[in-house]
Amino acid sequence: MSPVSVGIDPALRHRALAWLTFTTLLWGGSFVFTKIGVREFPPLVFLALRFASAAVLMTVLCGARLRNFTADLLRRGMVIGTALAAANITFVFGISGTTVSRAGFLNNLFVLIIPLLGFLIWRQRIDLWTLAGILLATAGLWQLAEGGIDGFNRGDLFSTICAFFISLHIIAVSRLMGNVDVRLLTLVQFATVALWGIIALVIVSPPDFHPGPLAIISLLYCIIFPTVIAFTLQNTWQRYLSPTQAGLLYTLDPVWCLLGGMIFLHETLSRQEWLGCALLFSAVLLPVLLHLVREERSPA
Repeated sequence: MSPVSVGIDPALRHRALAWLTFTTLLWGGSFVFTKIGVREFPPLVFLALRFASAAVLMTVLCGARLRNFTADLLRRGMVIGTALAAANITFVFGISGTTVSRAGFLNNLFVLIIPLLGFLIWRQRIDLWTLAGILLATAGLWQLAEGGIDGFNRGDLFSTICAFFISLHIIAVSRLMGNVDVRLLTLVQFATVALWGIIALVIVSPPDFHPGPLAIISLLYCIIFPTVIAFTLQNTWQRYLSPTQAGLLYTLDPVWCLLGGMIFLHETLSRQEWLGCALLFSAVLLPVLLHLVREERSPA
């Protein structure tokens, strides 16, 4: 049994698994709707509007909880929010420059990056299966580069960098969440992302834009479902799972992205791109599965 799971009611853990699975579906949908939105919104404008609106909505939902704000909660939320801002800034530039399917699988590399960061920061040992996963991921990246029309393009690069910042965000949530008020912490995260987005807009002046109804609907989806609802669910339930269990669930993200891209955006993949995605998925899934089996077999 994993250390995180010790003393946790199995029914509570099962609820966490169910809610986080639903969360991955909402996040998978965000790839499709963001892709649609950034066709008419400049990427940074889309990000700033998404998180500023989410922060306002979250403020309304918090209501009387606002009186419970503390300096410690603000500090934790800003640290986690800064990691989330970096992830989302690179995400919108990535999705605007590559397909939803490729972005989904590249973003999912965070599962391999987390143990690498654990080694670099805390000197945690990297086992042979994780090293094997890194080699598989390298082969997958090569196949994606060879199979794509433009090779490994700018959008692919941003999507890969996004995976690094997703790793930082997940680590920050696991280490800084504690027992603070989830809604207030989520509010601080959204406000922090919006602030960084506005700062970026000041530095990089966006072009004129005139979004149509579909782009506005896409923005509304991203404000409500993968932002307010999904991150609240993540902050609420991830604490009841080990990082390995959470990582296993998050491997569902690229599956939803692939299906969404094919169904709603009519995206197609070449044979090499299919092979690259399969290698990336295997690179992430196999080490996580083996770690999960090891966790369940080890004594509490």
